[in-house]
Amino acid sequence: MRKLLLMLTAMGLLLVAARAEPTIIGERDGKDVVTVRAGEATQSKQGLPNFVGISGATAGAKHLSLLKVVIPPGGSGEAHVHKGYESAIYLMQGRVETRYGEGLKKSVVNVAGDFIFIPPDVPHQPFNLSDTEPAIAIVTRNDPDEQEHVLVYPNKK
Repeated sequence: MRKLLLMLTAMGLLLVAARAEPTIIGERDGKDVVTVRAGEATQSKQGLPNFVGISGATAGAKHLSLLKVVIPPGGSGEAHVHKGYESAIYLMQGRVETRYGEGLKKSVVNVAGDFIFIPPDVPHQPFNLSDTEPAIAIVTRNDPDEQEHVLVYPNKK
């Protein structure tokens, strides 16, 4: 059964079929501009829905990935590290507590509009502080194989 998305137009509502796979426009040959229109969310190793935009697989990127991550209301990701890779995050919506460091003993709270940097190999775990609204972030990494180097970190709660 196909999922349908409701889109608001100037004339009213429009039903549009949701795409399971992203739509890719352009050649992934390193000479063409590539556009990626996200399909349905996939589940990450971190246990969160994400929409992969730019990666080695989608756009032929050699050194980076770019995606949208959604943390559901009251939800959290699995504690994890990005082995050997930096992460930069722009929090578009919500309030997120990130526990980080050895044993996840440190903590920082970020709000919409914050830019966040996570060095390579730093354990971290995000928590959406709202019980009613999703937190939405744009995440980039200097890793074109976005999920390949994600390692689940033993959470010591």
